[in-house]
Amino acid sequence: MLKLRRAIVVEAEPAPPGATPSAAPASAGGAAPADLAAPEQRLFVELSDAPGTRRPAIADVGLLGRTEVGDEVIVNVEALDLGLGSGGFDVVHVNLTRGLAAGATPEMPAAHVMKLNYTSLQHTLAPVEEAARSGADAASSGLGLPLERPVGVLALHGQLAAVAWAFAAAAPDRRLGYIQTGGGALPGGHSHAVRELRGRGLLAGHVTAGAAFGGEGEAITTEGALHHGIRALGWDAVVCGPGPGIVGSASPLGHGGLAALDSAHAALALGAPALIVARMSSGDERARHRGISHHTLTVLDLLLEPVTVALPAGMRSPVGADLRAGLDSVFGDESSARPALARGVERPVRITRHDWRRATVDLPGYAASGLPARTMGRTLSEDPLFFGAALAGGVVLAELTAGVLREGQGTPGAAA
Repeated sequence: MLKLRRAIVVEAEPAPPGATPSAAPASAGGAAPADLAAPEQRLFVELSDAPGTRRPAIADVGLLGRTEVGDEVIVNVEALDLGLGSGGFDVVHVNLTRGLAAGATPEMPAAHVMKLNYTSLQHTLAPVEEAARSGADAASSGLGLPLERPVGVLALHGQLAAVAWAFAAAAPDRRLGYIQTGGGALPGGHSHAVRELRGRGLLAGHVTAGAAFGGEGEAITTEGALHHGIRALGWDAVVCGPGPGIVGSASPLGHGGLAALDSAHAALALGAPALIVARMSSGDERARHRGISHHTLTVLDLLLEPVTVALPAGMRSPVGADLRAGLDSVFGDESSARPALARGVERPVRITRHDWRRATVDLPGYAASGLPARTMGRTLSEDPLFFGAALAGGVVLAELTAGVLREGQGTPGAAA
């Protein structure tokens, strides 16, 4: 049941000078437009039945318009009441003072597709898949396949900044786009990392797919988003994964990280080489996430085809029982062409069939970049393996991009 409460806004983040409330338009790449307001507004509210108690809150500007001090709002209090680490704030459901149409812009004629269907927040949009109907980016088959550009698949949103930074360092002339899927936060504006990466030019664009919404482009499916990013926007490579605040449980199949399985299959089905960015940790208190996380191992087990997996060179998972459960053989003799079967893995052959690649990573360089360097409350120095694995993903993704381009497999924006 929804936990909704009336509240009064007592503090509201102002719009940047000269900013417009509309979402950023789909772009072929480069830095994000500087004159657009952040798509998410931070607030403090007081619940009507608990005056004097300030509570942090967020409001989606694209859905609700901007909120001002003194506005009466309805907020969803569930996450803050539960004390969730990744969702410790109230979420504005509706602004009663300014109404549901506050900040609305004229609707585009093509905005006829619904997201968040059959919820009180359903809204229309113009999907990027419509661009393919023009035939400009489609081959005679109507699909323009294979896509051929590599797709890096994330387990956690916290890996995104390190992947993008390492990719840019290894391939500064290549353009990397981000596709946000389900599995974590659905609003595209909730990621501060995306805004910073776009501002620095480390991401060429941001498309939200499936139930995720609020990106620079809106896709009905992950497949449609991949096709649009590579064929229409000309991305050289794609990083695909959930937004912040992954959904989780201790079960093998009940977590948002399993969205990586769908994303990898989507890439493979479209003829795009898939790279799994391994979730790894040297500091997580939970044994199931130390070494190589069970989230990543489950995806590697269930994949229908082999993929590439990136590992940081010279970094070992912890010793002991969780070392065996974390696929210790992968960190064994680098001279062997194929790692030996892993101990403590239920179906080791399905794990070791993948193309495991080590990459040299620059942890000090990333630490000095000023980009996000915390995961689950742990700093880079407290969990270097997490960030090392993400950096390795960016390096190997750049290598895969270079390999594709060396083979002369067409230009990103042209049908193969």
